[in-house]
Amino acid sequence: MAGGKLTPRQKMINLMYLVFIAMLALNMSKEVLSAFGLMNEKFESANTASKGNNEKLLGLIDQKGTENKGLYGPAKNAADKIATISKEFYEYIGTLKGDATNGVELDKETGKLPYEAMDKGPHIDETWFKGDGYSPKGNEIIAKINKYVADMKAAVASEPSLAEKLTPVVKDLETKFSTTDVKDGEGVTKKYLAYHFEHFPAIASLAKLTAWQNDVRKAEFDSYNNLLGGAAVEAASMKNYTALVVLEKSAYFQGEVVKGKVVLGRYDENTKPTSFQGPGKINPSTGQAEISMTAGSIGEQNINGQFTFVEGGQTVPLKFEGKYVVIPRPNTANISADKMNVVYRGLPNPMTISFAGIGDNNVTASAPGLVKSGANGKYNLNPASGEEVTVSVTGKMSDGKTVSDKKVFRIKGIPAPQAAIGGQAGSQKGPKTRLQVSQITAVLPDFLYDLKFQVTQFVLKVPGQASIVVNGDRVNAQCQAALARATKGDQVIISDVKTVIVGDGKDIKTKTAAPAVYEIQ
Repeated sequence: MAGGKLTPRQKMINLMYLVFIAMLALNMSKEVLSAFGLMNEKFESANTASKGNNEKLLGLIDQKGTENKGLYGPAKNAADKIATISKEFYEYIGTLKGDATNGVELDKETGKLPYEAMDKGPHIDETWFKGDGYSPKGNEIIAKINKYVADMKAAVASEPSLAEKLTPVVKDLETKFSTTDVKDGEGVTKKYLAYHFEHFPAIASLAKLTAWQNDVRKAEFDSYNNLLGGAAVEAASMKNYTALVVLEKSAYFQGEVVKGKVVLGRYDENTKPTSFQGPGKINPSTGQAEISMTAGSIGEQNINGQFTFVEGGQTVPLKFEGKYVVIPRPNTANISADKMNVVYRGLPNPMTISFAGIGDNNVTASAPGLVKSGANGKYNLNPASGEEVTVSVTGKMSDGKTVSDKKVFRIKGIPAPQAAIGGQAGSQKGPKTRLQVSQITAVLPDFLYDLKFQVTQFVLKVPGQASIVVNGDRVNAQCQAALARATKGDQVIISDVKTVIVGDGKDIKTKTAAPAVYEIQ
């Protein structure tokens, strides 16, 4: 247009026309570049908002996974892996965005990138590509993309129970981040990165990379949503329920009305309480409370306690209550030695009193000196005067009828204790020096009660010497002098031992203890 045999004026007109067309093309290009910049800003804004939403969802999964490891544990494990994988790849894309803005300075007035000036992408072209293929940097990018998709697939596969819920997310990623070669509009096959980035304006590449980050955020968001939904559906499944027959109690008298109800209960190892109060403990593998206790006294007994769960960060108590009836074993005989029905005067003789199949609250027992000792069916009988005492018992059954019984016990006094030297009763041998330092005590061997005796007085007799009366429980100076004159083979006798009882039975007047003999060696 500006060559040939044209006049200078025509040449000038044609040249100005070309400049005008170039300016139009330049203006259109600037509008497109600005559009890419605005698109990049919107993606950046969306990514910032998505980060907050994803963190909230991940926090909710972490909380539920901590509160209920059985039910939400798999979701938490998968979510933690996805969070780590997504963060790593998102940040890597951020480093690639630095290649798109390499050499570009922010506008001093607006603080934004000069979109209209980012019409070239030389840094990406020079560092990502080499000839018709990739540079080492380009190969690294392809490897990172493929690793991201593979890691996401592995994270999903690690929790088989939830894999189906996450399959759509993985398939979407495989499509969006497929690094296979691409055919352009003219049918020419190009490398994946070349098709998307080579010879593109820097602002277009930047917008594309920000869009990648948005895809990562979306995949993360969809994964968390599906994990929460999958765990919730599993929890609500009717396969976790079973029909339970719950009776008012576990034993009945003949002819009594049996009452109870049938309810739906859950045998779900995923629902595990944080604590349990009751007659047993939680099995950590199933989350169920396993009752283990010794049956109480004869009659109707209560079982109660409380589970504690954590839901939504709040402690939720769940109380329970039940009943059972304790009856005597049918294969055991009731054998008693009538002559051995003995209680000791002055002592709190322990007794267990009950009626088969009747609760302790419906049993009444009476006798002189008989008092409750606290526990169900437990009593203490402390007889005073007389030779016998009768214990009468009345029980009220659940149908309102009463039964009664009684038993007679002989009353005996406490037998006389035995004197002991150095804690040993009866006859013994040893050097005189040992006797000089030994304590004189009194014991009652093979007695039903563990009574503690305190010696208050005794008589020491050395052969050939006068008897010495000692107040207290140790030999005095007079005794030591007598023992000094004793010879080998002499039998020293400790007799007339007076005692008092310390503790239970302290008001009982004790008998004189049997003597002890000590042979000098």
